Amino acid sequence: MSDLEEVSPIPMPAPAPITVDGPAVAGAWGAGTALAVPIERARAQDWSRPYLAATLVVDVLCAIVCGVAAVAVSGAVPLRDPIPLPYVVLLVLSPFAWVGTVTVCHGYERRYLGIGAEEYRALISAAIRLLALSAFVSYAIYVDRPYLSRFFVLVYFPTLLGTSLVARFALRRQLYRARWQGLACQRAVVAGQDHAVRNLVADLHRETQHGIRPVAICTGDTVDTVGGVHREGSVHETVQVARKYAANVVVVASPSDLDGIELRRLSWELDDLGIELVVSPGVVEVTGPRMSIRPAANLSLLHIERPALHGLNAASKALFDRVVGGLLVVLLSPLLLLVAVFIKVRDGGQVFYRQTRVGIDGKDFTMLKFRSMVPDAEHQLAMVRIDGDDGNGVLFKRRHDPRVTPIGKVLRRFSLDELPQLVNVMHGDMSIVGPRPPLRSEVDGYGADAVRRLRVKPGLTGLWQVSGRSDLSWDESLRLDLRYVDNWSMFLDVQILWRTVRAVIRGTGAY
Repeated sequence: MSDLEEVSPIPMPAPAPITVDGPAVAGAWGAGTALAVPIERARAQDWSRPYLAATLVVDVLCAIVCGVAAVAVSGAVPLRDPIPLPYVVLLVLSPFAWVGTVTVCHGYERRYLGIGAEEYRALISAAIRLLALSAFVSYAIYVDRPYLSRFFVLVYFPTLLGTSLVARFALRRQLYRARWQGLACQRAVVAGQDHAVRNLVADLHRETQHGIRPVAICTGDTVDTVGGVHREGSVHETVQVARKYAANVVVVASPSDLDGIELRRLSWELDDLGIELVVSPGVVEVTGPRMSIRPAANLSLLHIERPALHGLNAASKALFDRVVGGLLVVLLSPLLLLVAVFIKVRDGGQVFYRQTRVGIDGKDFTMLKFRSMVPDAEHQLAMVRIDGDDGNGVLFKRRHDPRVTPIGKVLRRFSLDELPQLVNVMHGDMSIVGPRPPLRSEVDGYGADAVRRLRVKPGLTGLWQVSGRSDLSWDESLRLDLRYVDNWSMFLDVQILWRTVRAVIRGTGAY
């Protein structure tokens, strides 16, 4: 669904160089560069063209189907009557208007296709703009059916937006499946200093859904292989290596030992070959919406916005938490009561387990959970630790913890033991979405980076919940929490909630 989509990295076969024949042109970045035409023939098929064609087709179909369905379902036009002219115009022009508006909102730009949330944001923006335009036209032009604008608002546009989002999501899932198999990927040459290339290649291997597959690296002579990708030359031999491997894109890591003039010359030579150039800014865990280019003093400066979770945004998130938390308590109250009865009848003892956790700004609070272990679980901890630890080095976890009760295994499998934390959400100690609530013993050992995760309220669910939970290492858990803190948006919260449903059903990392 975005750059945060759940992925399952798979081993990919080692890429082989592709020999490209063609006339050479002298270049400053290698012994010579071939003309673009033979390279384009040898390069892997461009995935963006069929994907773009598919998005255009589904958008046109959605506009047509939703238009016809809205006319029929809304009852605005009795079936025995002829369709009025305004509706005929709508049905004819709606596909063109929808595709045109999505185009204006950058919904078909290659840099957004199949990556991140911008593709979805473009659809939402297009629907809002088209709604405003339609309302203005229906007001400005007299029609003999005054309920036309109501028809637009209540039936057509929500249906069109919903079906288009679902269709794009389905297309993206198909694209991700292909990329997990090593298909529909751009062949990439990664250039830069050793440590920067190593980190970047690891990130590209982990986030396979982005479709950038390293086939060669250009770095110093201190490394031969990084993540199964072989070094083929220095950064000044990047173009020659890109030709050899028929690369689609060259990714320059930061730092790269290339100054501004050298990067400009590299872009010129790659442009002649039809190869894209991507430069990593070197700022980790900062998503696209927070970054923009600011021109100043004949320079293009990278501007990074402040994290959004403060002021009015923080107030809106708090209101969202209280409203959604209250609704969930009401809706799930029969389930909560049933679980409580099962725990009490099964093994007696207390229904709830209370534990002190650390909340926003390092303040302690009492977190509630359904009890999933035997009553004296804390006293048995020392003995259980002797038999091993399946945790991440900071948190103690056992896949088959003998202290977990039979009903506790079911509760943990589907995360039902976490539901009483809705009370903490309504009380203001926790949020619906946020970092994992840490123990005081964990916080006492935090480094400077980890302390930043205490800038927001801990969450009932979060990136850690939808990315593996107990299967994650401590560094990976911390990375996800810091990504959330620095890049929060309401849209991100909605994404995480959607993915939480799938994570709970699958039970990945739940023990």
